[in-house]
Parts: sequence; C-alpha cells; structure tokens
Amino acid sequence: MDQMDVPSSRRNGRILVLKALYECDASRHRMDETMERLLSDADLGHQGKAFVQRLVEGAIANLDEIDGVIKKYASSWPVDQIPMVDRNILRIAICEIVNGKLAPPKVAINEAVELAKTFGSESSPRFINGVLGSLMEGSGEV
Repeated sequence: MDQMDVPSSRRNGRILVLKALYECDASRHRMDETMERLLSDADLGHQGKAFVQRLVEGAIANLDEIDGVIKKYASSWPVDQIPMVDRNILRIAICEIVNGKLAPPKVAINEAVELAKTFGSESSPRFINGVLGSLMEGSGEV
C-alpha cells in the first residue's frame, strides 16, 4: 500500500468500526462475529485491518472510560440518550485521542466530523465537534 492510500484506508476503517459499534449497540450482536463478517467483506489491506482491530479493541476495552469522557464533555446529554450514530462516532474519536493515541487529535476530530456529516443528522457535526473541542480544551491540547 503506498502512502497516498493510508488516509483513505483509515477513513474506510473508521467507517467499518462505526458500522460495527452501531450494529452491536443496536442489536447486541457479538462484536467478534460482527467484526469477522465486516472485515471479510472489507478491502482495507493488512495495515487497514490492523488499524480497525486496534480501534475496535480499544473502544470495547475502554468503553466505560470513554463513555465517562462523553458524559463529562456532553453533560447536558445522558450517554444513552445521545443518538446512536453520534455516540459511536464520539467513542471512536475519543478512543483514538485518549486511549489509543492512534491519530493526532486534530485528525481524529476532523475524521469524526466527516463521519458525522456522512452518517449523522444535520446537527451531528456541530455536536461532535463541540464535544471533542471541549475535551481538547479540558486536556489543554488546543
């Protein structure tokens, strides 16, 4: 895979992770079975699939901590009342920023906003950006 394919591969990986988290959130399917099915259909290459695995494992392993961050920075919204797409986009971005250090914060925020534009409601991008911006201000990384 050449260097030019990495951003697109990572974006496609994030989309796959969003689909998996959303499916498991909505249906209570097993994450391992969901990931196996989604990855078998994905054309991400070895690096892309490894990125997806790290992101899913990080999000699932740190779910309580990640939801605590969401609760702190979206305090007007109980986590379970945040629209499912928005909640899972936030989980991905927070995992990348806080838990996995898988992407620079500005990249993770930009990618989350792009996912929100594509999959969320009209207000999703602004909401996602606001929560993640507050997280960065709170961590002193703005």
